Amino acid sequence: MAAPRPLDPRRLDVAAFAALGGELSGEIAAAAMPRLASATLPPEDGSPRPDVQWRGTGERLPLAGAGLQPSLLVSAATDVTLECQRCLGPMHVALRAERRIFFVDGEDAAAALDADTEDDVLALAPALDLPALVEDELLLALPLVPRHDVCPEPLPRAFRDDTDAAEDHPFAALAALKQGSRPN
Repeated sequence: MAAPRPLDPRRLDVAAFAALGGELSGEIAAAAMPRLASATLPPEDGSPRPDVQWRGTGERLPLAGAGLQPSLLVSAATDVTLECQRCLGPMHVALRAERRIFFVDGEDAAAALDADTEDDVLALAPALDLPALVEDELLLALPLVPRHDVCPEPLPRAFRDDTDAAEDHPFAALAALKQGSRPN
């Protein structure tokens, strides 16, 4: 009897993996995730981006309206640097993602079940690129509008505090015209 072949996370047979109750985990170098790298900033100190810790667990679980189906629990964690949308400074974020995905035969069945359930449902493919799925999940976990709770630097003032600045205000000329004089 031949030994079972090792599971390849880049060409994962999800149905077989789920039937085995398989588990895979490891680290992926940040350089191997170009979409995540392009959506984040490099570390301020010039160090390399931290590796991504990931885990994938397969199971056959009941899916409402479809019975027992292969499922994959994907989790990933890394630290990223983003640009704060308030102060425009760098911001460190502990990025975490976890999602259970069910797999069913056919695109039509996946679309119908995905619309009818809170669970994520995809069409079963002969081979799944698990590291690409991990990158997808991390991208989805990025904050839509990253900002510090409290920015480390004071925000620049949009207006001067002195009262003489009213003359420089864009509507000062309009006010002066309405009053019958011209601004200096």
